[in-house]
Amino acid sequence: MNVTLRQRQKGDKISLYLDYYEDGKRKYEYLKMYLFPTPEKGKLTKEQKKHNDDTLALAEAIKSKRHVQIKNEEFGFRDTEKVKGSFLAYFEMLTEKRKDSEGNWGNWSSTLKHLQEFAKFDITFKEIDKTWLEDFKYYLKHTARTKNKKPLLQNSQSSYYSKVTAALKEAVKAGIILTNPANQVDCIKPDDPNREFLTFEELQAAAKIECELPILKQAFIFSALTGLRWSDIKKLVWSEIQSSGDSNYIRFRQKKTKGAETLPISKQAFDLLGERGKPEEEIFEDLKYSAWNNLKLREWVMKAGITKHVTFHCARHTYATLQLNLGTDIYTVSKMLGHRHLKTTEVYAKVIDKRKQEAANRIQLEL
Repeated sequence: MNVTLRQRQKGDKISLYLDYYEDGKRKYEYLKMYLFPTPEKGKLTKEQKKHNDDTLALAEAIKSKRHVQIKNEEFGFRDTEKVKGSFLAYFEMLTEKRKDSEGNWGNWSSTLKHLQEFAKFDITFKEIDKTWLEDFKYYLKHTARTKNKKPLLQNSQSSYYSKVTAALKEAVKAGIILTNPANQVDCIKPDDPNREFLTFEELQAAAKIECELPILKQAFIFSALTGLRWSDIKKLVWSEIQSSGDSNYIRFRQKKTKGAETLPISKQAFDLLGERGKPEEEIFEDLKYSAWNNLKLREWVMKAGITKHVTFHCARHTYATLQLNLGTDIYTVSKMLGHRHLKTTEVYAKVIDKRKQEAANRIQLEL
């Protein structure tokens, strides 16, 4: 296989990419690296010339690395049988690894079902290229159906496609494929999420109403007071609840991100937990995730006069939006939620801005 570094004019810049040619077939790897073109009149500045020289040197280094990788494969230093392996079997294996996280496993499991429906029989790693991925995107957008025979929502399309690209990324790390073909394909962007939350008045009303499952109410209110996810509340043990003077906090490791966190909590949240148990005893031991529990959650908030479609995760959204509404800066809220990136928290700021705009538009005079 030959590897050639090529250039292509893209707007006011020159895009660099690698051209792979083997057995009459051509594939491309776009490096997302750009050069400044020489102006028709005049010449490049000193800074632009240095940028071009450095970028070309790096691109050549990448080309050389790819060439070595391919030669190693040709001379048997790499298991060439791996690319003939089943991508569906690999994806199923990755799905099983996520069984300890119900929500994450559910998304991967649904993606696997759609992959099986799309591929019909099977697909090898070698067969997955830009065209195959584009076809899978088309399937998700126009052909795929839910259990109720309805088209997939845009957020579901985005989630399922991202799972496939994540699996291919892991395959690169595992040495099964050299490059991720998804790098050449635009992802499916998620729709602007509608993050349902309770207002302070709604949360207060729910807190005063009894729930058929008291532990469910206790956990929901605790989440609304701390911002903890369901998965972290479910595994919370007494040794993670600590106090120092008048301060109370939780020291734990997030189940979703694996990040170690120290989360300050209010005295009200601390008192809500009740009498302390044994260090390794789960605080919410009888808390369960099921369709029945979700039904009881909705019945509870409906008794409080709340008609919104409430799920347990709404408690975390409630915490975030109330904090921002009450004047807490977005950086602090981001840290309290355990977000790795501020842009994740900015979604809540957009919700607040939308509510402010709606409030501003409520006053209409006839002039």
